[in-house]
Amino acid sequence: MSTTTIPLSEDLKTRVATAARKSGVTAHHFILEAIEQKTRAAERQADFEAGAEARYARIVESGLALSWADMRAYLESSMGGRTAVPPTPRRLAK
Repeated sequence: MSTTTIPLSEDLKTRVATAARKSGVTAHHFILEAIEQKTRAAERQADFEAGAEARYARIVESGLALSWADMRAYLESSMGGRTAVPPTPRRLAK
C-alpha cells in the first residue's frame, strides 16, 4: 500500500479529528472513508454522463426520440397499475 501526504489546514485537521471521534473511528479511517465515498461518487457521475452521451449518440444516429409528454403518460399509466402501451419513437424535427 502506498502512502500519500496531504497538507491540511489546522482548522480542517481539527474538524476531521472531531468528526472522526464522533463517528467512533480514527482520523485516518475517517479520511480514507471520505476519499472512498468521493471517488465512488465521481465514478458514478462519470458512468451517468457516459450513458447520457451514448443515448444522445443513438438519438443523433437514428434521428428518433421519445417526447417527454408521451413518456410521462406511459410512466404514469404503468405506475397507476393500468396497462400501458410504450410510446413510439418519433423522427426529430429538423
